[in-house]
Amino acid sequence: MSFSTEPESLDFLLAQVSHLHHSRAHQRLEAIGLYRGQPPVLRALWEKEGLTQKELAELLHNTPATITKMLQRMEKAGFIQRKPDAEDQRISRVYLTETGHIVQSQVEETLKNMEVETFTGFTPEECLVLRRFLLHIRQNLLQAMGEETS
Repeated sequence: MSFSTEPESLDFLLAQVSHLHHSRAHQRLEAIGLYRGQPPVLRALWEKEGLTQKELAELLHNTPATITKMLQRMEKAGFIQRKPDAEDQRISRVYLTETGHIVQSQVEETLKNMEVETFTGFTPEECLVLRRFLLHIRQNLLQAMGEETS
């Protein structure tokens, strides 16, 4: 395959689509008071509250510093609260507030609408092929970075 640095090259288009998707997600989530990286934290806590910051970092494949910053923002916005572990006061556990529970339906609706916007005009078959291509691209990039692939 021949690779190009032209504005319409596959690499350029992939980067442009990623940037546009990121911008649109930011726009939609900001409307409900969230930042783009926060829905995965909420999703994890909707499934299981009381996770430690370390557990969240591992689960979401983020650094502990990134999770700490994210949780600080989410706590300030009223979505979560951190409480010391009952057995080990050095450990902080993360719980949803009432607002964190209430926002679940808004987040799910926002992400569903985002998916509809993104894939309007695609047939189900085209979506399956695109999914396969994206999984392959992700595997290639993980392998190039020396990370485990499954």
